[in-house]
This record gives sequence, structure tokens and C-alpha cells, in this order.
Amino acid sequence: MLKGVSSVALLIVANCFMTLAWYGHLQFHKIPALARFGIVGVIFISWAIALFEYFFQVPANRIGYEGNGGPFNLFQLKMIQEVVSLVVFLTFAIFVFKTEKLAWNHLVGFSLIVLAVFFVFKKW
Repeated sequence: MLKGVSSVALLIVANCFMTLAWYGHLQFHKIPALARFGIVGVIFISWAIALFEYFFQVPANRIGYEGNGGPFNLFQLKMIQEVVSLVVFLTFAIFVFKTEKLAWNHLVGFSLIVLAVFFVFKKW
């Protein structure tokens, strides 16, 4: 149980860094010191942020993987990653970046991904 919780907690932290690396640069126009960077500068800043993602993502997968004594197989780890990624993205888009409004079609799409988790975790 502890390995599963630790794995998910590390995935949450990793996804915060991933969201900042992938989408944070779209907010650079709001910060004068960052707005002057061109695409190459933005790429390097995003890589620097993504490096921290890997400091958490790799241990999360190693701890959670059943081959290392964790509770999850590869398919389950991937599905957990996708749901965590969506939850973190939604949180950042709505509450941090404040650029998006959540609509019913987004909820339907995300619900289908959560339904996919059910099918991956279900023992048939």
C-alpha cells in the first residue's frame, strides 16, 4: 500500500513539473523578463524544468512497478500517469494559468479516460 501511495504522490509532483515545462511557457508573455525569450530560449527553459520532472517520474515508476515489488503493472502505471496528468493539467489550467474554462465536453472526454482506468485495473 505504501509503495502505491508513494508512487502516485511522486507522479503528482512529476506532473506539476511536466505541466510547467509543457504549458508554462505559454504564460511567459505575462512576465516581462521571460517574454523576451525566443523559441530556443523557451526550449531550454522547458528542458530545465522537465529535468525535475524526471527526478520524480523515474522513482515513481520504479517504486510502483510490480517487478520491483510495487503494486502496479506497466499498463496500470501508464493509466495512473494519464489520470494524474489530466487532474494536474486541469488544476493548472483553471486555477494557476487561469486561461481556460471547463466545459461539459471536457468532462465527458476525461470521464472516458477514467473509465479506461477501470478496464485496465479490472481483473477479468
